[in-house]
Amino acid sequence: MASLEQHDQKVVYGLDIGTRSVVGTVGYMNEGQFIVIAQAVEKHETRAMLDGQIHDIGKVGATIRKVTDKLEQDTDIHMTDVCIAAAGRVLRTVRTTYNYEYPDNHTITDEDIYNLDSGAVEQAYQEFLAQNTSDLKFYLVGYSVMHYYLDGYQIANLEGHNAGKVSVELIATFLPDDCVDGLYKACERAQLKVANLTLEPIAAMMVAIPDRFRMLNLALVDVGAGTSDICVTDDGSITAYGMLPIAGDDITEIIAQHCLVDFNAADEIKIKASHDEKIDYVDIMGLNKTITAKEIARIIKPKVDEMAQKVVDEIMRLNGDKPVSAIFVVGGGGCVPGYTKAIAKDMDIPEERVALRGEEVMKNITFLNNGGIERDSLLVTPLGICISFYEEANNFIFVSFNGTQTKIYDNGKLQIVDAAMQSSFPNEDLFPKRGAELRYTVNGKERASRGEPGEAAIIQLNGKPADIHSKIHANDIIEVTPSTAGAPGKASIDNIPEFKQHFNVNVNGKNVQASKYATVNGEPQSGFYSLKAGDDVKILDYNTAAQIAELMDIELTEDTVIIVNNERGDADTPVYENFKVEFKSQEEVLMDYYRDFPSADEEAVRMANEDSYENMAYEKRLRAGKNGQLSFDDLPDDDGTYERSEGAQAAFAGEQVVRNVLAHDLHITVNGDAVTLHGKADYIFVDIFDAIDFDLSKPNGRSIVTALNGSTPDYMQPIHEGDKIEVYWR
Repeated sequence: MASLEQHDQKVVYGLDIGTRSVVGTVGYMNEGQFIVIAQAVEKHETRAMLDGQIHDIGKVGATIRKVTDKLEQDTDIHMTDVCIAAAGRVLRTVRTTYNYEYPDNHTITDEDIYNLDSGAVEQAYQEFLAQNTSDLKFYLVGYSVMHYYLDGYQIANLEGHNAGKVSVELIATFLPDDCVDGLYKACERAQLKVANLTLEPIAAMMVAIPDRFRMLNLALVDVGAGTSDICVTDDGSITAYGMLPIAGDDITEIIAQHCLVDFNAADEIKIKASHDEKIDYVDIMGLNKTITAKEIARIIKPKVDEMAQKVVDEIMRLNGDKPVSAIFVVGGGGCVPGYTKAIAKDMDIPEERVALRGEEVMKNITFLNNGGIERDSLLVTPLGICISFYEEANNFIFVSFNGTQTKIYDNGKLQIVDAAMQSSFPNEDLFPKRGAELRYTVNGKERASRGEPGEAAIIQLNGKPADIHSKIHANDIIEVTPSTAGAPGKASIDNIPEFKQHFNVNVNGKNVQASKYATVNGEPQSGFYSLKAGDDVKILDYNTAAQIAELMDIELTEDTVIIVNNERGDADTPVYENFKVEFKSQEEVLMDYYRDFPSADEEAVRMANEDSYENMAYEKRLRAGKNGQLSFDDLPDDDGTYERSEGAQAAFAGEQVVRNVLAHDLHITVNGDAVTLHGKADYIFVDIFDAIDFDLSKPNGRSIVTALNGSTPDYMQPIHEGDKIEVYWR
């Protein structure tokens, strides 16, 4: 920071803006040692802060200015930039794991690692928004990487490795806008610009628990005046953050009530009780009083025990409901008698494993002039705020996003996508959007045809073309035109793979390939049919005989006989894989019969069918309209005999031969019993009485009830394979 340089030596100004006081530290880093040039402390004259939250910006700003003036006088340095820390009064954390898979084996670079972290932070932010039920606007104020994974295995550093799949597990932290704004405005009132912002537990961790100790399962508790900030370490990283709005001020208030003094006097009594056996004070009545440290310890014990229990409960929650191995306590609020012992008891760990951390963790810190300030636990967080500048270098910056000023937490690697996220710009409007999917079902299973991709967002950075990964800096101007959606999904029956499949059928002795048969919502459709949303498509693995005839350009007429697998069929008869189909005229069927029986002649045929001969005229009358009009010669004489013309006799012989050739068994169910009819090419309802024991001459009721597949039939109504028939007296 050029504004903090003196004789070409960079210096850092850190402020711990606490609930009771403001601690300022000026120093610089030199070969791993932080050199403290000067420190100053100033208490708030009033309770301008409560529970770590600024309530009176003007008064807090005035206190900051007093500290700054004192340090400028001590160092002869004009302070312009400052590092600060936010308390976790309303801290929110999200723990997330983000995965990314490269299409090919890829060598990981620093840029890849940054993109991986950014993806995880964005995912954490979206998860946070889904969980956030308050009306407060939150800012991302930092994140801690817990673990990296390379193809599923944990690894310390991804850079340089070849990988197909990488993952990162991290904790992202969020604070509400008013908390951050209050700190910034108070610093602005003191004519200071914020150079870096961190969290108080992170700052304390910088000093109290070095990296080499973070392999252990430890907890750090920073007990201030208004809040107790907690963080937990394990397996080399920070695993959780937490905060409790109970701390030193709660104890001070008890002392104030007991001793009948104002808040500031009670705070002085509390501090003196930590190292003096007796404390003299003057109450609000003007009376001189004396109280012992033991009596102070007695009256505050219930509150100390309550604080310890709440801290232990929070640590257990953050640590997966199990105790940590040790607990370090920093901050003035943790110095009260009995606090560390109460924590050890509630955590059920030895007392020596709960300890205040002070001078013993400051081996890498050199004080050139401490101005009488003791090197104790109160200095851990102020020093950590300064050191975090070198570790994190984070701050808020302002950019213009689509004409609106947007404040973003700057981690030194900001991209346009970060500004979009902070501005609540819809993530889907950054990337090409596909048109709506076309959803339909095929044979009962849902299918979808994806829409076409649209155009990507048009992004400009300071008037020049850019993309979502373009780096941004303070005061940049970003303009984003949302991406567009593509055309909706579309498909025809031809696009369905099952429909394109063929099957073999033998037609009139030739092997041919037939296409599958499709229906949409129960109606037959061709391959050119354009599917609509919700269509119910069925791809049938057969064709009808009529479709096979159409495929072969065979015209079906009244004279056409359809034979499927050697049995009489019709236009709707299904034809499956490897079925045999024949389309013949009645004359061809008759010729086939004569070919099979060369010794037969027309008279022999007539003789063989003598039993059916007398019924020929009646049957032909029933069939009038199918085989043509009957002539007078086709009707029986008065004595029941026939005087047929040669044409009529030939017609009779031909039809009977066809009927005998096509004769087949028919399997039906009558009154729940299986029944088989024999010897005919076509069957009608009345034929069942030849096959069942039902004596029409012996009534067993007033009327006969008949049913064919649940409906009332005509006695001459055709019946078919599998029909269900009922016949009974009523």
